[in-house]
Amino acid sequence: MKVFENEDVILERFEVGPFMVNTYILGCLKTGKAAIIDPGDEGDRIVTRCEELELTPEYIINTHGHADHIIDNGFVKEKTGAQIVIHPLDAKMLEDPKLNVSAAFSMPLTSPPADLLFKEGEDFKVGDVSLQVIHAPGHSPGSVCLFHDPIAIVGDVLFAGSIGRTDFPGGSYEMLIGNIIKKLLPLGDHVIAFPGHGPDTTLGQERRTNPFLNESQFGL
Repeated sequence: MKVFENEDVILERFEVGPFMVNTYILGCLKTGKAAIIDPGDEGDRIVTRCEELELTPEYIINTHGHADHIIDNGFVKEKTGAQIVIHPLDAKMLEDPKLNVSAAFSMPLTSPPADLLFKEGEDFKVGDVSLQVIHAPGHSPGSVCLFHDPIAIVGDVLFAGSIGRTDFPGGSYEMLIGNIIKKLLPLGDHVIAFPGHGPDTTLGQERRTNPFLNESQFGL
């Protein structure tokens, strides 16, 4: 399902697998290069759609390292040769079922290791599309959001009307709330937030109505 397109970028969303993960194809329309973001299952469907769009996946981007977002990393990498990219603080989760919490659900899984690591303060380019990488820990130590005005792919940091859970290892409620308020909301009310589960929203909508983001309690 196409959820955004302008003159330089296309974004398609697929709800996949038992955990209903939002997997995204982000494509650069000028170069035909693409990234597959959080391949949570049904990798064959995602790869086929890239072919239909005449996009070449160069990267598999994981917004974080929890199992439901990395299930088909290996499949997509094998089919496309794309490089796996993740924040360094979540990199070990790819290969460790305890860290990626799949072991806790009695379905241990692993991913191939990361090929590339996001670098703090450096944008990441998919073709000619430059993505601002925003490190927003709290759901996991290495959770990132990817911003290309007016869209932000926010993983499990922020949901429509909610936030990511913080009871997994390395989670922190206070850190998550602080990062949303200090790093995401200032991007602007117009920004469309595409989360790891559920429908998209806008940062303005969440600033006004999200019950977890009552700014008065933070003195903001």
